[in-house]
Amino acid sequence: MYPYELFFGLDFYSILMTVGVIVCMVFIRLMADRRGLRARFQNLLLFHTVAAVVLGYGAAVVTQGLYNIAALGRFEINQSTGATFYGGLIGGTAVFIIGYFIVGHFCFRDGYHVRNFRTVSDIAPACITVAHGFGRLGCLMAGCCHGAPTEAWYGIPMFVNGTDQPPVRMVPVQLFEALFLFALSGFLLWWFLRGKRYEMPVYMLTYGVWRFIAEYLRNDYRGQTFVDFWSPSQLVSVVLIVGGTVLLTIELWLDRRPTARRPAKRGREHRE
Repeated sequence: MYPYELFFGLDFYSILMTVGVIVCMVFIRLMADRRGLRARFQNLLLFHTVAAVVLGYGAAVVTQGLYNIAALGRFEINQSTGATFYGGLIGGTAVFIIGYFIVGHFCFRDGYHVRNFRTVSDIAPACITVAHGFGRLGCLMAGCCHGAPTEAWYGIPMFVNGTDQPPVRMVPVQLFEALFLFALSGFLLWWFLRGKRYEMPVYMLTYGVWRFIAEYLRNDYRGQTFVDFWSPSQLVSVVLIVGGTVLLTIELWLDRRPTARRPAKRGREHRE
């Protein structure tokens, strides 16, 4: 909608992405406090969150560059080609987990980080979705990740492929996804604050299904896979759904295991 520079080289996309990261970190602090996690451990989470965001964004850009090989015949990274969320999610998650266990090993010799990893996995989904929601608003302002041209009442004028072309009225897929993500984040936060669990598999299943469907509304180039009738994001969505189902099954099984009974202590034998 408005991809122009505002001040100091910043545009709405950059500002909204930054706001998303800040709100994400506020969520982490709020939720970690609610579970009574150590202050030092919370600092570790915030540190690795920043590292995951920075390096994850790099992974998102590189992933889009790989998609561009099929579209342009060459690997290309620039401001107009954008970034791919799933590439950033996978890359950022890998950075976070690797750093979490390596640094945590040296910071918490008592294994505190290992014992609380499931709690971290419960905290993460609400934080990811709220940051992603602001990111999608940034996409709306930048004009990327758009839907098909439309004359419907919900269409929004967007600049496409640069600001030198007149705006075209498009289906605001970015806005729809932002609203979905904020609603999902609110639900996951509420679920967490009630002391519930299974946030990660719920996120994987819910967002996987949403993204698979939302891809049919998109009208920008999203790359190709070995499955001709699915976009790369749809293929990853299927993997996310399967992974969420497996993770939910494992967590339910772990929580429903019968507690191992300790053998009763034998008293001294009575001898007559």
